[in-house]
Amino acid sequence: MFCTKCGSESVLKSGFVKSEQRYRCKACGRQFVPTRHHGKSETKKLTAILLYINALSLRTIARLIHVTATAVLKWVRQYALLNYEKPKPQQTTSAAIELDEVWHYLKSKKTSFGFGKHIVAVPISSLTGSGGIEIAKHFSGCWIGYDNGM
Repeated sequence: MFCTKCGSESVLKSGFVKSEQRYRCKACGRQFVPTRHHGKSETKKLTAILLYINALSLRTIARLIHVTATAVLKWVRQYALLNYEKPKPQQTTSAAIELDEVWHYLKSKKTSFGFGKHIVAVPISSLTGSGGIEIAKHFSGCWIGYDNGM
């Protein structure tokens, strides 16, 4: 008999679990039942991944395979990490936006900002480089930002 964690031969009988003999390792202290196998088969995991690739939802796959949706998500993520490499951007952007006036406004918390409307450029997605424009509107003593649709 060998420990399932450290592989040591020094194991002792340590009672029963659901009418199966349980053992305890003297070296690491782990308790285990050698006849029990946890986890799902690779066939079941690959079936779940194939169903996910074919656009079924995680919850639907979980119901079909009789597991939790969290387990399906973990299998999909693990498969993606092992089999796909993350795409790298092909070119870098050299555009820079200077928001010095905005920084000073936020740092000093002024209540007025002079002539015109206060406009702030907010990045929406750093991966695609898209952004939005926010215009602050004075409303009952506080500033509220809203998107102007640009």
